Amino acid sequence: MTVTTAPLPSAVDPARWPDVARVPHAPLRAAAAGRLLRRAAARRGLRVELPGGRPLLPAPPGAPVLRLHRPEAFLHRVGAGGLIGFGESYQAGDWDSPDLARLLTVLAARPETLVPPGSGLLRRLYVRRPPAAELSTADNAQHNVHRHYDLSNELFALFLDPTLSYSSAVFSDPSPATRWADLVPAQHRKIDRLLDLARVGPGTRLLEIGTGWGELALRAAARGARVTTLTLSAEQLVLARRRIADAGQSERVDVRLCDYRQARGSYDAIVSCEMIEAVGRPFWPAYFTALDGLLAPGGRVALQAITMPHDRMLASSGTYTWILKYVFPGGQIPSLRAIADTAAAHTRLRMDSADAYGPHYAETLRLWRERFTAEAGPVAALGFDEVFRRMWELYLAYSEAGFRSGYLNVHQVLLSRDGLR
Repeated sequence: MTVTTAPLPSAVDPARWPDVARVPHAPLRAAAAGRLLRRAAARRGLRVELPGGRPLLPAPPGAPVLRLHRPEAFLHRVGAGGLIGFGESYQAGDWDSPDLARLLTVLAARPETLVPPGSGLLRRLYVRRPPAAELSTADNAQHNVHRHYDLSNELFALFLDPTLSYSSAVFSDPSPATRWADLVPAQHRKIDRLLDLARVGPGTRLLEIGTGWGELALRAAARGARVTTLTLSAEQLVLARRRIADAGQSERVDVRLCDYRQARGSYDAIVSCEMIEAVGRPFWPAYFTALDGLLAPGGRVALQAITMPHDRMLASSGTYTWILKYVFPGGQIPSLRAIADTAAAHTRLRMDSADAYGPHYAETLRLWRERFTAEAGPVAALGFDEVFRRMWELYLAYSEAGFRSGYLNVHQVLLSRDGLR
């Protein structure tokens, strides 16, 4: 595929962002993308604005806005790369929106209806398999984690609350009135519910898979548990150990740089909060086998997992997406059915319960997104350029839209052997 010679936006460094800097030349596919854009605008009631503010089609008052700054580049990127091209086009500044999350929420609702019936062959032209180097094998997993979680502890501290919890909070009442001040108690509520599910208390031998920055381990230690917590992030390891030492809990919490496949021991409880998404579908059997082998008789496993409907999971499995390419390499969001079926097929573990908190994640992400946007200056001061900032804003808005539209959910899941409470 050839490349146009149009001047690149000054914010795009071709050495750092080669696929964002490059505008593909794909006239036939660009024409097809133009037809799909018109279809989406008409069916979803979007206002697509061309340069100068002229609407592509009539739109209802108050319609979500997709503002095209470079329409030709946008259509060629989307035509050549599908949703990956859509994301790269935003990174490059080809388009924008005054309310990005609202626009993406409308697009995320029933995404299968955006493409005309009978266009399966067209879709297959866009589908790419994830690179073998990004599959979450034992050799690749730490590199995948490094690409996201080792960006900078300071970066995450700019938009996370003081607990440094990077997973869905559980609010007393998730709504647009939810405030930043509500986030710390909501994160503690989430952690406490997971610890309660696993029956963590004085003397409990607890294994945590996925340390984050240590908040769950700290709250478990405060209950009197003995905690072994595993991470593959060198940055998180250093800061989690420091926070645990500062809290005087080093005797109770052991933070290890260790893959779940290399974990050893016997534990009364295992907790893992939004780590299964990084495991990858080919490795789910190994993940649940590890949980089963590490759990002591009578023990319980509490997971917090982002989920999607089973049919959508099957349709997206093995597809290389913008999120996988730029944000979370090697991942796969499971369905509840996949969790239950994989555990049942490969272990003695059975799903006892699953409580949903999708609206809570939408509000958590909104608060993170608003804080990240407000901290644009400090983000730049850390060395992250405009393309990265736009990438991160799109990732947060894209994720928020997934939960607002119902395309995604998040569950706290209890597993025990043979479903025994």
